[in-house]
Amino acid sequence: MGSRIEHRGEFNGSLADVFAAVAGEEALRARLTALGGDDAKLLAYSAEGDSVRYELQHGIKAARLPQAVRALHKGDIMVRRAQSWQRSGDGYTGRTDVGVGGVPGEIGADTSLAPQGAQAVFRVSGEVVVRIPLFGGRIEEFVAEQVTNLLRHEDEFTAQWLAERG
Repeated sequence: MGSRIEHRGEFNGSLADVFAAVAGEEALRARLTALGGDDAKLLAYSAEGDSVRYELQHGIKAARLPQAVRALHKGDIMVRRAQSWQRSGDGYTGRTDVGVGGVPGEIGADTSLAPQGAQAVFRVSGEVVVRIPLFGGRIEEFVAEQVTNLLRHEDEFTAQWLAERG
C-alpha cells in the first residue's frame, strides 16, 4: 500500500524569488553542499521557458542507516531524485520521483509552489513504496519520516537563503 508523505512550507518573498530558492541551480548546489549527505551531486539541470528539470544524488553511508535497513541492504545507499517543475496558473506544479539504489521501491510525489499574499506556499504530497515482504511497511514508515525531516531541513535552508538575499 505505501506510506504517505504530506508536507507544507511557507516562505516570505515573491513567487519568483522563492522559486529561484527552491529550484534555481545556484540554490540547489548550495543546498546539496549543506544538506546533501555523502557524495551529493547535481547530476543534471535544465531550464527552458517556464519549465525546470533536475536530478540530484544523495549518499547515505551504511554506518548511518538503522540496523533493520542494514540487515536488508549491504553497503552505502545512493538516492537519485528527479524533479520537474512547470508554470501552472499563478504558480508552479511539479513531480518528484526518487529511486534508492539496491532497494526495491520508490518515492513519488506531486509538488506545488503557489503565491499566498506576501508568501509562497510549497506543498508535497506523495507516497513511499517498498516491495520487501514482511519488512516493507516498517521500512516505508522509516523512509517517509526521513523524507519529511529532509523537507523540513530544506525549508529551513530555503528560508535562510531568501533572508540572506532579501
